[in-house]
Amino acid sequence: MTKAPFAGLAVQDLRVEFDLYGGITKVLDGINLCVDTNQRVGVVGETGCGKSLTMMTALGMLRRPPARIVGGEILFDGRNVLAMSHRELRRLRGSRMSIVFQDPMTSLNPVFTIRKQMEFVVRRARFARNTRGRKSFALLESALEEMNLPDPRRILSSYPMQLSGGMRQRVLIAMAIINKPDLLFADEIGTALDVTVQAQVIRQLEALVLQRGMALVAISHNLGVIRQLCEHVYVMYAGQVVEEAPSDELFRCPLHPYTRALIEALPRLTGGSLSKGIPGRIPDYSDPPTGCRYNPRCALSNPSCEVRPPIQDAGAKHTYACIHAPAHLAAKYGTEARVRGAAS
Repeated sequence: MTKAPFAGLAVQDLRVEFDLYGGITKVLDGINLCVDTNQRVGVVGETGCGKSLTMMTALGMLRRPPARIVGGEILFDGRNVLAMSHRELRRLRGSRMSIVFQDPMTSLNPVFTIRKQMEFVVRRARFARNTRGRKSFALLESALEEMNLPDPRRILSSYPMQLSGGMRQRVLIAMAIINKPDLLFADEIGTALDVTVQAQVIRQLEALVLQRGMALVAISHNLGVIRQLCEHVYVMYAGQVVEEAPSDELFRCPLHPYTRALIEALPRLTGGSLSKGIPGRIPDYSDPPTGCRYNPRCALSNPSCEVRPPIQDAGAKHTYACIHAPAHLAAKYGTEARVRGAAS
């Protein structure tokens, strides 16, 4: 069965709250994000900024309750994911949208072989519902070979605990792309691996995404990974998108103070000064700051920041949410080489 052309993903003014014992926590506060056909998009920010929550909501995997979507919509191919039935979402996930989770050990069931788990994913696909026996086995072998895994037959008969971390991560990617999805989410891919294996896995994922023409949303706190994988980047802080721009433009000319702070916090391999940490921590979502949520940690903070800043357009698809971006913030900070080094 031939798929219809993918028309993209659009997250529009998404607002998510949680009803907890201590009260209401307002986590996502007006998220806007767009992924076009074949586009590779990165979402960066500290742990707890709402990156994975946005992804889980887009996939229809958000547990409601305790979560409550109080505003916005998520359009996949022009259809609102938030209005779909559970059955429609099950058909969509794994066939047209797929995900690679962060921890390969906890994402694979330890009591089933790799073959059993991959076959379950294949049967979920519309185009492969009648794939059985030898055809199924050949399809699984081919998917593992694409990830440069040696001896696919042995791997298919193995349990997750019998594979290394890098092999399990490659198996997860193979499972995610085996049904030829239009859109792939990669959540902190390679974080649980050592840097050498991480670089190999990321290069393989990048090659497969380009080869198959998939759209990609890569979620990470690692700016180097995002710089290598993505062509457009969204910077999130405390449930808000504070800046977005093409990848090269963002790292050449960051306009939001939080983006600049993230880049300044990158490890330095050369130079005499140390990396700068960001003082403070992400605010309590049960009582977030009024206006700009980065206000309590920002060195440029003043009373005018207590009103939510408007989205300002810097041209070249570069926008930011800050009233302070004078000319000196738009200067080139000399951080481009450091970001490139972190990605290699």
